[in-house]
Amino acid sequence: MRVHILLLLVWCFSLCSCVDEEQFANDSKGNFEALWRIMDEHYCFFEEKHVDWDSVYNVYSRQINNGMSSEQLFEVLTNMLSSVRDGHVNLVTSWDQGRYWSWYEDHYGNYADTLITKYLGKDYRITNGMKYRILDDNIGYIRCSTFQNELGAGNLDEIMLHFIACRGIIIDIRQNGGGMITSAEELASRFVNENTHVGYMRHKTGKGHNDFSALEEQIIRPANGMRWQKKVVVITNRSVFSAANEFVKYMKQAPKATIIGDQTGGGAGMPFSSELPNGWSVRFSACPMYDINKNSTEDGIQPDIKCLMTMIDFYKGKDTCIEKARSIISD
Repeated sequence: MRVHILLLLVWCFSLCSCVDEEQFANDSKGNFEALWRIMDEHYCFFEEKHVDWDSVYNVYSRQINNGMSSEQLFEVLTNMLSSVRDGHVNLVTSWDQGRYWSWYEDHYGNYADTLITKYLGKDYRITNGMKYRILDDNIGYIRCSTFQNELGAGNLDEIMLHFIACRGIIIDIRQNGGGMITSAEELASRFVNENTHVGYMRHKTGKGHNDFSALEEQIIRPANGMRWQKKVVVITNRSVFSAANEFVKYMKQAPKATIIGDQTGGGAGMPFSSELPNGWSVRFSACPMYDINKNSTEDGIQPDIKCLMTMIDFYKGKDTCIEKARSIISD
């Protein structure tokens, strides 16, 4: 898997040079044409999302003229990108970021900061973005809100050792918008004892919308350090995205793991970036990823057990999903 990622990074650099081969004027029309062409040749989900990119061109090209302001151009380009309904597709300027966030904003949050603070208390430990403690029923709780950091083998060994006498572990990744896939792999490797097939990935090989490589297996290899052998419950919600979405996919294949909560937000296209003539940056999905049944996880992953927070529990100071996870471990 790590070799595949390195190869994809090398491919990314060649991708950027290919995008820049054709020169476009640094005006509104030129920047529009450049953006449309970058997406047309390198975006990976047109077919899956049933997007007619030529029709999108016809709609938005009519709204472009060289007399418009930067703000007006930004609005039109952002609206055009939103037509692919992909949280990995962003237009970045020095003053704003065009984004599509309906993949989680239009859904129930299933999360409350105030309750997480209550469960963590004041004596929790923290390392590389992860907060953790032992709950009063001898169950380990990890609040993993990001994969932006390298987790570190030594740090994970310390966490496993801290929980060694616990009956099980809860990993709460709600609101985790992703980060480094290598960090998601590193954490998942603590819950498998043999090379485990977790899914597939492929990358673009040409400019056509269906020009892809063959499916390549994704394998999680067991960590060399301490590995967890008891129950583990992963809690998800719609804001679980990108590398965190991948982590859920990996944990689906861990022998002692149960996924509860809500469907994840998806984000199964490894993102890459390019630049428009005016210096604005565009990020887009270029390498699609799939589960072990070769189904795309771009629109999210269903939990093993659906669990939504209730207002009754909230007013009692209880997190429905954490309590459900505790009951699963206790059974």
